[in-house]
Amino acid sequence: MFGNALKNLNDYCQEKSQRLRNSLSPSRSSQSSTNMSQSETNSEIPSPPTEMQPQNPAVSPENNKKEGMSRDEFRKFGKETVDYIVDYLETIHKRRVVPAIEPGYLKDLIPQEAPNRPESFETCMEDFEKLIMPGITHWQHPRFHAYFPAGNSFPSIIADMLSDAIGSVGFSWAACPAMTELELVVLDWFGKMIGLPKEFLPYTEDGKGGGVIQSSASECNFVTLLAARFEVMKELRQRFPFVEDGLLLSKLIAYCSKEAHSSVEKACMIGMVKLRILETDSKFRLRGETLRNAIQEDRNLGLIPFFVSTTLGTTSCCSFDVLSEIGPICKNNDLWLHVDAAYAGSAMICPEFRPLMNGIEYAMSFNTNPNKWMLLNFDCSTMWVRDRFKLTQALVVDPLYLQHSWAGESIDYRHWGIPLSRRFRSLKLWFVIRMYGVEGLQKYIREHVRLAKRFEMLLKNDARFEVINEVIMGLVCFRLKGDDKINKSLLTILNASGRIHMVPASLSDRYVIRFCVCAENATDKDIDTAFEIIAQTAEHVLHENAKSSIAEEDEEEAALEEMVQDLKIAENTNIFISPEEPEPLRTFKRQDSMPQKLERQLSKDELLAQKQQETLAKKRSFLVRMVSDPKCYNPKIVRHLNMANHRKMSQDLYRDRTMMQAISHGQRPNRLSQSPIGTSLNWETEDEDRIVAEVQTGVQTPL
Repeated sequence: MFGNALKNLNDYCQEKSQRLRNSLSPSRSSQSSTNMSQSETNSEIPSPPTEMQPQNPAVSPENNKKEGMSRDEFRKFGKETVDYIVDYLETIHKRRVVPAIEPGYLKDLIPQEAPNRPESFETCMEDFEKLIMPGITHWQHPRFHAYFPAGNSFPSIIADMLSDAIGSVGFSWAACPAMTELELVVLDWFGKMIGLPKEFLPYTEDGKGGGVIQSSASECNFVTLLAARFEVMKELRQRFPFVEDGLLLSKLIAYCSKEAHSSVEKACMIGMVKLRILETDSKFRLRGETLRNAIQEDRNLGLIPFFVSTTLGTTSCCSFDVLSEIGPICKNNDLWLHVDAAYAGSAMICPEFRPLMNGIEYAMSFNTNPNKWMLLNFDCSTMWVRDRFKLTQALVVDPLYLQHSWAGESIDYRHWGIPLSRRFRSLKLWFVIRMYGVEGLQKYIREHVRLAKRFEMLLKNDARFEVINEVIMGLVCFRLKGDDKINKSLLTILNASGRIHMVPASLSDRYVIRFCVCAENATDKDIDTAFEIIAQTAEHVLHENAKSSIAEEDEEEAALEEMVQDLKIAENTNIFISPEEPEPLRTFKRQDSMPQKLERQLSKDELLAQKQQETLAKKRSFLVRMVSDPKCYNPKIVRHLNMANHRKMSQDLYRDRTMMQAISHGQRPNRLSQSPIGTSLNWETEDEDRIVAEVQTGVQTPL
């Protein structure tokens, strides 16, 4: 009887709740009954109970909270923000390209402490326009011609909005299956679009290759160097099991051209390997003969070449290393060949540019950045490898809390790079490719190349300018005919005006100005306007330089006249400087007779520039980084060894020297060991290897 009472009370409460919900949302009653009928016929995916359906947003208590932003506010302010973005991009040409501010401008404009009470969206947007926008460099401005394009398009922005709304962190397939699956699909698409060999593509049958989206080309360069280093160290450990890793690591050397991106040098710094920077030809390209000679020289020094980083579309001048010459050399010498095509790689979707990739079949890895020249917002750097297992073996860390039951049948991208957490980058690449189509993207790139050729023509038609690089893509390197000082003045005045923005580069030790077509919807008028600004400023700079030259000539003439007068005075006063006279007297007479103005003193800027050049030359010398030897940085590592260890140290040094001689002569000994009595060192043969292993001490070579 007590049970029946509880049942009746429960039925009454459910009926009361149902009537209340129906009164608040009449349409929900019919929807609930529909869901219930569907759940009766579909036993595999049942609908949630009626009691678990979300409440009407209009009466949700969350809408009344003051902190953050409610759903209704997000709808309202989100639409307003989209309108703001569209208006900003439509009127961006009315703004200065670069801000007229100084470092630290924002500190005194923003409170020193975070607010305790929530502030409104309107207040935040007001401060954004008033405080933040004045300090923005507008990369989407039609007269922004610095660096390379920063991709941007409405499909990419919307895809990023969706990615941010989903808020997944796809470090493994299980963490977000669609994120991993879509990344595989779009990288297979994109790899085919740019003409990569099938060995690199994810869906090649029985293939080992694959692709991944990294945050930047710098990360691509670094992880490929780590993979190459791991591969060669694995082989060296097998050949020399009793040689410490530090000694083996100190012998590794990588190569790149002097036009390669600075991230290659940084990767070698972090990777603790040496880097040799090679000279280029007259077109700023790395050639095969240069690499071959460097490899032979370094092997003669006892070093172990293992990695070559080449560039298709260098940062300074968009030159292209000759892969067809470099590739066979890397293959014959068993070196990892990486191809960095961060900017120009996207242009390979146009068939007419693919001959620049001849030799790509020799590469072990390749990367390009769609967020530069394919209308994607940062960040999205695509990378492919010929053998994904050689990449992942260098980066695998597999704690229990990241393991899942699908690991053997899926790809976990946490093993393909440095970070664990990953954004849904493939979504915007998918949106852009679909909404522009391959033809639309080809049209966009070809238009940029045409505009760059137009700018090149304008420069060549003006006798005051010279074009330094071969214009193949969207980058033109030029300079005023004259010295570096004039060109530095020209660029400084142009950038300070806020009407245009460019950056310099150094080619063949000459200061050049880079002009890159960047804006998505750039037109002939934009290019012509940019040239007019440059030409007018150049006329002003040349005029001022001519006036300065006349003034300098007048000063020199005055100095010569003053010197003549001083010499006449010296003759009249019988002042004669004899080599036999004591130095103090000679100095005194020289100071009295020779005007100080004739002794040219370097200015502060000239001294600073000279010091910077000397420092840079020292850093980028024959062996740029010697960080693999910790003694260079910590002298305390070099410790005094007592006489008891002196004999052992001598044996170890002899063993090291013998090992390096074998490496330099191309020998591949099976094992380096001590004899049973410990008094001599021998290269053991394969047959003796097992016997010797029983008596080896296992003492490793000290650094």
